[in-house]
Amino acid sequence: MTVDLRLAGAAAAAWLVGWLLTGAPDWAAGSRLPLWTAAGAALALVVTAGGPRSRTAGTRVASARRVSARRVSARKVSVRTVLAQLTVCCAGGALVASAVAVAAPARLPAEVRDAAARHAVVTATLTVWSRPVETASFGGFGGAGGGGGSSRVRFTGTIGSVSQGGRTAWVSVPVVVFAEAPAGPALQIGTVIRLPARLRPAEPGDAAAALVFGRDPPAVVAAPPWWLAWANDLRARFADAAGRLPGEGGDLLPGLAIGDTSAVGPALDGAMKSSSLSHLTAVSGANCAVVTAGMLLLAGYLRLRRLARLALALVTLAGFVVLVTPEPSVLRAALMATVLLFSIATGRRGRGLPLLALVVIGLLVFDPWLARSYGFALSVLATGGLLVLAGPLGRVLGRWMPAWLAGVIAIPLAAQLACQPVLVLLSPTLPLYGVPANLLAGPAAPVATVIGLIGCLLLPWLPGVAWGILQLAWLPSAWIAAVAGTCAALPGSRLPWLGGAFGVAATAVLTLLALALLLGSARRPGSTRLPGWRIVAAAVLIVAGGGYAGSLIGAGLGRAVAFPADWQIAACDIGQGDAVVVRDRERYALVDVGPDPALLTSCLHTLGIERIDLLVLTHYDMDHIGGIEAAIGRVGTALVGIPENAQDEHLHARLAEGGADVRIAARGDRGTLGGLRWEIFWPVRGSPVMQTGNPGSVTIGFDGRGIRSIFLGDLGEEAQDALSRVSEPGRVDVVKVAHHGSRDQSLDLYADLRATVGLISVGADNGYGHPTDRLLDILASVGTVAVRTDRQGLAVVALDPGGHGALTVWTENAATGPARTGRSPAAPVGGPG
Repeated sequence: MTVDLRLAGAAAAAWLVGWLLTGAPDWAAGSRLPLWTAAGAALALVVTAGGPRSRTAGTRVASARRVSARRVSARKVSVRTVLAQLTVCCAGGALVASAVAVAAPARLPAEVRDAAARHAVVTATLTVWSRPVETASFGGFGGAGGGGGSSRVRFTGTIGSVSQGGRTAWVSVPVVVFAEAPAGPALQIGTVIRLPARLRPAEPGDAAAALVFGRDPPAVVAAPPWWLAWANDLRARFADAAGRLPGEGGDLLPGLAIGDTSAVGPALDGAMKSSSLSHLTAVSGANCAVVTAGMLLLAGYLRLRRLARLALALVTLAGFVVLVTPEPSVLRAALMATVLLFSIATGRRGRGLPLLALVVIGLLVFDPWLARSYGFALSVLATGGLLVLAGPLGRVLGRWMPAWLAGVIAIPLAAQLACQPVLVLLSPTLPLYGVPANLLAGPAAPVATVIGLIGCLLLPWLPGVAWGILQLAWLPSAWIAAVAGTCAALPGSRLPWLGGAFGVAATAVLTLLALALLLGSARRPGSTRLPGWRIVAAAVLIVAGGGYAGSLIGAGLGRAVAFPADWQIAACDIGQGDAVVVRDRERYALVDVGPDPALLTSCLHTLGIERIDLLVLTHYDMDHIGGIEAAIGRVGTALVGIPENAQDEHLHARLAEGGADVRIAARGDRGTLGGLRWEIFWPVRGSPVMQTGNPGSVTIGFDGRGIRSIFLGDLGEEAQDALSRVSEPGRVDVVKVAHHGSRDQSLDLYADLRATVGLISVGADNGYGHPTDRLLDILASVGTVAVRTDRQGLAVVALDPGGHGALTVWTENAATGPARTGRSPAAPVGGPG
């Protein structure tokens, strides 16, 4: 199969320029002219190098002269080809640079930038463009509802106007909004709201230009337009119906059919990710292709003409996009599906690559910030992998198995191989059971999607029939959930791998070598010897495979020996949340319990903990108290913040019923944990401000056995500065970084702490950009080593048994630990006053 790569270079150049300039938009204006100039110069050289490709004198010339002429002609063609490629590459880069130069000032206009710099409260009018997701509950034990607790939600939107001091500025700013959920009906996609809020610029390169932090519940200004209201109502009906189906199959069905993952819990979400099945619950090109292909088959059965079939398929695709929400990722998936179907329909998959490259360039010009989107990269790579690799892999595998089975295996294998280098950036691991899991679950996904969609569309008209259809759709959904759970529970479901750029390069090189061996011809025609490149490629793969297997075995034995028996602090890998253990011999303290009881139970089991002598609940957000069921009945003493409502008090009662002595903690409280001394630094008892929520996070410090530590909960910069003024915690060895590494941090506090190790308890792909570059820069500037649970898993800190006052940091992922870090002794616990 011939693969047409003529526009691949232009797409890659546009992507590279977009990635660079969205991170430094001030350079965009100055880079346009050089890129356009280079494109024009290369084009001029192409024209200059034109003319007949081969010229000879006379009608008959000597053979030697003909050979020489062909060589000269080949060199001319080669030069023209290189110049032509250079032209389109520079033009692609120049287009994206121009797009960044035009869009960057409008994304963050002066009115928004000034309000953010002054931390002023403004009234923003904005349109909701994604489903609001509950992120935390103020007093929300057990979720929303009851007790008058208010919950906070996160969603994306676009600010249309900003008002302050009687002046209104009309803008168009993409934002991520954190706001209190309204007391009435939930916000719907397309709703226009008014929200008093503070603004904060997002990190350069983020899809959102700013973050919006609501001060009050949003007020609805306008309902969604009819076409979005129809889709919102249908989604709500579907979610309600699926919620009545049993087990994880019912939770997963809305995600498979319409991409609604709101019912998927942390345990199921983790299992889907570990088994490389999470793509099934995201609206991807595959979902769009299944829906469109189904309509094409129906149109073919009805004997419609080609033009009518294509029109019907496009209308169906547009309706599906509206139903699953017209977010940028969905629109991107629809375009990718169109590329895939076009190439398949024409029977020229290799020729689909120029169209894919053209779509990539067009999308990057329309939104250059896609260049930094992992979702965009995975969509492009998966589509390209299916276009280029699925067919050849199916033919090769068909030599040893039935053709239908080879095709079923080739599709997920092609997508997995194409996407793996980027997946390594997200998580430096290899999914051992990813291909088998996709082989088992993949065929069930389109069945669940199609049947689920049919049931969804029938719900308003024939609810009884729709309910029966949804029960049928539950079967493949439950099967997929069972496959995910089984594969995730198998030993070695995620094997450690190299992280960063080196890991990406190693993955890409080894993948290319393996594909070359598998798909390349074994011998030259007429030769009995293997080509030398195949021998070299096979040798490299054998050495790499043997070395990797040896490193796994050696690392497993070495890490079992290296695990510090006398560890003092352990940060559990519980996703986006906090759960950190402090230990002295057989006495244990637990600071927060994370979002999910199952994850916390697993961590406590790994550490061999049955009894929790001291439990600290820093505040009542769900990512800090959601796992409380795993702790109830195990706790001796519980230090908690001030309850805000009846739900918080109910949580205290549950702990007390389990045998815990529940105490409201405040600055100045002290005690011991075995040979360790603990002290509460924050909040200040009786203070009229910063007593609850993130600013009121109970902040505790431990000292003894050679390590001094402090745990900052979710304190923001203002609260951190206040803590420094009233408590002066002094220097520590270990700091639990505040708020999972958000931007809202105090450089002065971290400089005063001068910690050796900064523990960042954060979930992979958390959607918040945690940990932020600003926080990582702060830690680096004060000499604190960042240890992240999203990349390094369970992290354990101990005093180096070799002495010299150094710390040993052991991490679950072998690629990043264990490590030693030297430090000088910290000050004793407790500050003045």
